[in-house]
Amino acid sequence: MTTSKERGPGSATTADAATADATPKPDASGKLTLAEILELVAGGQLPLRFTAYDGSSAGPPDAPLGIELKTPRGTTYLATGRGDLGLARAYIAGDLEIHGVHPGDPYELLRALADELVFRMPPPRAIAQILRSIGVEHLRPIAPPPGEAPPRWRRVATGRRHSKARDAEAIHHHYDVSNAFYEWVLGPSMTYTCACYPRPDASLDEAQENKYRLVFEKLRLAPGDRLLDVGCGWGGMVRYAARRGIRVVGVTLSEEQATWAQGAIAEEGLGELAEVRHGDYRDIRDTGFDAVSSIGLLEHIGVRNYAKYFRFLQSRLRTGGLLLNHCITRPDNTSEPSTHGFIDRYVFPDGELTGSGRIITEAQDAGLEVLHEENLRPHYALTLRDWCANLVEHWDEAVDEVGLPTAKVWGLYMAGSRLQFERGGIQLHQVLAVKPDDRGGMGDLPLRPWWTA
Repeated sequence: MTTSKERGPGSATTADAATADATPKPDASGKLTLAEILELVAGGQLPLRFTAYDGSSAGPPDAPLGIELKTPRGTTYLATGRGDLGLARAYIAGDLEIHGVHPGDPYELLRALADELVFRMPPPRAIAQILRSIGVEHLRPIAPPPGEAPPRWRRVATGRRHSKARDAEAIHHHYDVSNAFYEWVLGPSMTYTCACYPRPDASLDEAQENKYRLVFEKLRLAPGDRLLDVGCGWGGMVRYAARRGIRVVGVTLSEEQATWAQGAIAEEGLGELAEVRHGDYRDIRDTGFDAVSSIGLLEHIGVRNYAKYFRFLQSRLRTGGLLLNHCITRPDNTSEPSTHGFIDRYVFPDGELTGSGRIITEAQDAGLEVLHEENLRPHYALTLRDWCANLVEHWDEAVDEVGLPTAKVWGLYMAGSRLQFERGGIQLHQVLAVKPDDRGGMGDLPLRPWWTA
């Protein structure tokens, strides 16, 4: 929810001096108010109005955006949660309220914080004063709000990271929220992956249909071909391909997704061509597929498992078959892949992201020849914008279905992710590869890309 910027060489002394000069004077008890503490760590620059239960306030009185700290428990969450986790806990628990934005889409507030709020480390004397003012009772961790995943060290009870059992638990945490809730957020397509907008003013449904069209064309699918769709979600790609005469097997670890997808297949009369299985992709024994699509699965695989993942998918393809991998990435290949804080505990437990270069390397090392890759980053920002709009429109129904804390998690997660995609903090890459024969032959593939953008 906030951003921290590094100061350049030589600026520390000036900044620290300015902070020291701006240090508020304690009251008769020797304590600072909560608003004074915030002003101190923010260098006096607040882009919104802050009010607290102790009666203090800071920031422009007429600011259109605001944050209200309502309870002492909220102070404890803020003081004990690392990074964005403390803010998220206080917000989800109802101890911190936001003003000027809808909880289903707090994008404008997050953007204001990212643009203007810079936390600086106060000098040691000021830190000591802050700790005295907060009080030792607020420096002891307390139980987090319901719905938070346990820390990673406690997840070993369900197995090693990215074991089948632990992956199943992580998928259950994120995807088995409620099919009705997802219908309201995702819309009729029930597609929980980046859309591809043919025009800036295209609707979400049009953009999702266009994404499936793009994947379909990249894989050069033709009636009678066989497609394996791993991590198939609610079966959007499965049904799109089956409507065009493709024999499709989809697989998902989410029982609720599988049940919904199987119902949709039956309703559309696609049962002779389409099948969605509830299980782990690693349990697929079928081989000889003409194509494999993996849309939004790699984020859950774990970077250390990429080699096994691509080798497995390569082994399911016939010679000359095509693989398309579509996933969220980082803008570099050196950052720590594991997610932390709010995302890891409330959204994607055990999620891992890396750069497209690492993905291409692992695909190549598994015997696949990469033909094309592209970055759809701006499209994911638009997708998240539209998902947030859907959540706002169906807010009351969503809260009735999953509860206010969960609905707030999703508004915060999607709005924050939109901001990250807009600014390049995360990206979305599609990588297309072929399984060549022993002599490097790739069948009858055209010399140049054969799909339309």
